[in-house]
Amino acid sequence: MKSQILIRRYAQGFVQAVLDEAEFNELQAELADFAGMLSNLEDLKDSLSSPLLPVNVKKEIVREVVASTSLKSKAARFIILLLKHNRLGRLAEILAVMPEIWNERCGVATYEVSSVAPLDDDQKKALAAKLEKLEKRPVHLEYGIDPGLVGGFSLKKGHVVYDLSLRNHLLRLRDTMTEG
Repeated sequence: MKSQILIRRYAQGFVQAVLDEAEFNELQAELADFAGMLSNLEDLKDSLSSPLLPVNVKKEIVREVVASTSLKSKAARFIILLLKHNRLGRLAEILAVMPEIWNERCGVATYEVSSVAPLDDDQKKALAAKLEKLEKRPVHLEYGIDPGLVGGFSLKKGHVVYDLSLRNHLLRLRDTMTEG
């Protein structure tokens, strides 16, 4: 839980420094490219996570890598900040929560929708309309498949899960029957 709070704080700090959606998308893509490069280059990843190298040597390595790429200065400063605080290993996790935090900043509620089969366009539109009516603001839906649901779907917003699946209804029915 503590690491999730830390990840969200770094993501929030980064999002607060972004001016508009175009810059957010550009910087997020640059950071994702850098994270991909880190995961593909084991020597670089090992060097930057080594406790034996001083931070200033690691910074110089990052500056050389940044100079050879097309990273903007904000992305480079963020990477160096993570490196300085020994959080560069959390970059992928930070990137994963950035869209949700950006949506929050823009006044958009983000939901993760899991269903047993892909929803068609009409179902997606109806679900989005219903959630926008409940939230009284725009919503962003991220869709995923969960074959364990049997039927129906589940919604997740932050740490709250709304399970509207057949599996959940059957589990509640079983609990009701066993209680008496």
